Amino acid sequence: MVTGPIQQPSVAPPAVRPPAAPRPSPPGDLPALARALAVPRGEPRWRERVIGHLAPVRRGFAEHVRITEGPAGLYAEVLAQAPRLHRGVRLLTREHAAIVAALADLQRAVERPGVCAEELCRRTDDLLRALSRHRQRGADLLWQAYQTDLGGET
Repeated sequence: MVTGPIQQPSVAPPAVRPPAAPRPSPPGDLPALARALAVPRGEPRWRERVIGHLAPVRRGFAEHVRITEGPAGLYAEVLAQAPRLHRGVRLLTREHAAIVAALADLQRAVERPGVCAEELCRRTDDLLRALSRHRQRGADLLWQAYQTDLGGET
């Protein structure tokens, strides 16, 4: 009679399992940035709050790029494991450049008093959607690299 939990064998033996890759942390506190933008625009120091929440997002995304790109980055590891994903890695790398540019543009816009709050909110919404899509594409790429069974076994 079994009285404790039954240990299930792992799907793959430890020697086949991919090495634990460093998980890229989310870039800054995106919900805090969204909340700062949602505060009524007439609030005192509205722009300063937005700037204050944008800075950690920029730093966090720069760290994400550092962890994923380069000869020892996560993408190099993915390509070593699954060279077929070269196109996906290239797409994510191009997205990095576009998102870094969007973050810099948003920073400049929020620092200019002449840019209306609605324009800043639109730009930030676009940025948050781009970051969300990028995060999903990155997760899909990792799944394809480490979880997809290409078949061939009987």
